[in-house]
Amino acid sequence: MNFYHIVIAEDHRPFRRLLRQEVERGGDLLVIGEVDDGVELLELLQEVSPDLVILDLSMPRLSGLEAVKLIRESHPRVKILVLSMHRNPAYVELAKNLGAMGYVLKEEMDEALLLAIGRIREGDNYFSPTLNGYLNSCKPPLG
Repeated sequence: MNFYHIVIAEDHRPFRRLLRQEVERGGDLLVIGEVDDGVELLELLQEVSPDLVILDLSMPRLSGLEAVKLIRESHPRVKILVLSMHRNPAYVELAKNLGAMGYVLKEEMDEALLLAIGRIREGDNYFSPTLNGYLNSCKPPLG
């Protein structure tokens, strides 16, 4: 079986365990690393080469947004999915502009996580439908 390798960066360990279980329901998805913060994430990426990083925005030592920027610069092949409780359109737009290929709200994880991973794996973006209105409202009107 050809596994799709994933690293999880989430500082709340009980939630991270649930996230890992949800990811591994995907059959050919394999979590190859877990970290508590953005600094540990960057250190781990020196040792392993995941296909995808799933990260929270609110982490100690180095925020998820800062991590997205640094991952894009140092590991451009690695795809990034943000999993966050933040609905703020500024966070969503910034994550997208920094290079995240997806953004899923934690409250929608059960319905959207595996769908998002599948879309990103195919090279597409995935932003929770709940957030599409936010993304559209961030764009200036045409005309």
